[in-house]
Amino acid sequence: MEYRYYTYILASRRNGTLYVGVTNNLPYRVWQHREGKGSAFAKKYGVTMLVWYESFGQIHDAIACEKRLKRWRRAWKLALIERMNPDWRDLYETFNQ
Repeated sequence: MEYRYYTYILASRRNGTLYVGVTNNLPYRVWQHREGKGSAFAKKYGVTMLVWYESFGQIHDAIACEKRLKRWRRAWKLALIERMNPDWRDLYETFNQ
């Protein structure tokens, strides 16, 4: 069985507050955030929209990507999101479909 690991970005709204995370179960982790159980930061700022993600075969690659993104300037993160998701759709609704 091949495991997938994900680095992801959640947003409160278009150009809103951003949250960067890593997980091995993206649909469940986003659901946790939506239920207010994902992180105190995400709950406090209403960060529930999945706007960007990347999958990896190795956990260390996903963690390295997360750490890199957390060091990035906000403008770079916004540009990354807009390349994958120019309309800022909530990708949770279409993930695994």
